[in-house]
Amino acid sequence: MSFSSLGLSEQLVRATTDQGYETPSPIQAKAIPAVLSGRDVMAAAQTGTGKTAGFTLPLLQRLAENPRTGKGPRVLILAPTRELAAQVHDSVALYSKYMPTKSAVVFGGVKINPQMMKLRKGLDVLVATPGRLMDLYQQNAVRFNEVEILVLDEADRMLDMGFIRDIRKILALLPAKRQNLLFSATFSKEIRTLAEGLLDNPVQVEVAARNTAAESIVQSVYPVDQSQKTALLSKLVRDNAWEQVLVFTRTKHGANRLTQKLERDGITAAAIHGNKSQGARTRALADFKQGEVRVLVATDIAARGLDIKQLPQVVNFELPNVPEDYVHRIGRTGRAGESGHALSLVSADEGSMLAGIERLLKKQLPRKSVEGFEPTNNLPLKPKGKPDPSRARNRNGNGGGNGKPAGNGRSFGGKPGGRSGGRSQSGNGGQARRSPQRESA
Repeated sequence: MSFSSLGLSEQLVRATTDQGYETPSPIQAKAIPAVLSGRDVMAAAQTGTGKTAGFTLPLLQRLAENPRTGKGPRVLILAPTRELAAQVHDSVALYSKYMPTKSAVVFGGVKINPQMMKLRKGLDVLVATPGRLMDLYQQNAVRFNEVEILVLDEADRMLDMGFIRDIRKILALLPAKRQNLLFSATFSKEIRTLAEGLLDNPVQVEVAARNTAAESIVQSVYPVDQSQKTALLSKLVRDNAWEQVLVFTRTKHGANRLTQKLERDGITAAAIHGNKSQGARTRALADFKQGEVRVLVATDIAARGLDIKQLPQVVNFELPNVPEDYVHRIGRTGRAGESGHALSLVSADEGSMLAGIERLLKKQLPRKSVEGFEPTNNLPLKPKGKPDPSRARNRNGNGGGNGKPAGNGRSFGGKPGGRSGGRSQSGNGGQARRSPQRESA
């Protein structure tokens, strides 16, 4: 099978060839014809399998087949984080290089005036984070009356991050007649319920089991006391001569602290999280990709949206509170069929988190020990008990204590009101929780 056999134009096939792609991935092979047909699509696939091209290529072709004059945008793509929005826009620009398509990306954390100027010049495709998009709408910088295709990328993450109110407002402003595409690495039951109110008789595409890691990723657990984690990480980086390692922490403060300790230990490191300016985040990521920084320490803001080719190592310095986030974290390695290694430094107090991850994966992760770093308390070899369905999906220790997802079953249906998670900045527990990822938009 080739991209041309899927019905894509010569210009798009040429653009994919320029990127070294000749054979569509499974998600692309199934999603591209469905999008080209004009039907609504609900697609799920493991991270790193080419979801972005799965919707970018066919929507560009649909625009080319029905050229229109106007200010646009004709396609609106919503993404949960700055990094993911920028990555999606990069894909749009790459694949449309032989087409007259105009595109732009807008997100928070940077000055709004340059974005307003871009929008006023007119464009075909707009990639945006929900919060900044609403800011631009309120300043009369963008209108949605010409939108023909709406794409929600990583919709489950947007639900988790409290974007429901913004998305509901945006939906109410869009033309009723449009094509809707819902793409994500995973679909929770809540997202599937929400999709019922948004999609009209959608084509459902799912090329892998939900919440599973790519088989090309070798996973392992290193039991270690909390106080010895930094020293063990330094040893692993040095002894294995790792030159490019993405390390995840649960909190922004933890990311900063670990970065400083690694630097003091002679290992070049940089941190990336929601409190960093967009310029600092962009520089840190660029330095990491170019090999000037050996270790990039990130919070879950980087669990999705970071596409680093042939990234060999991902380390969970701390396990995530939500088991599904483990899958997204380690999905930064082993992308597009490449092999990768994901290891987790796990202390005894994280035993329940590890058990939740192993229940989700339906397998026990192999334990490895390092001489001199044997833990005081060993981790259990088998997860015990059943997952608690009422467990809150809180992140970085903030709020979310009511055990409900941020939203309700009607949120994507366009109905106003409700008590779904919104743009609360309280930082307190309960429904008015503040997500650190929400700051990133």
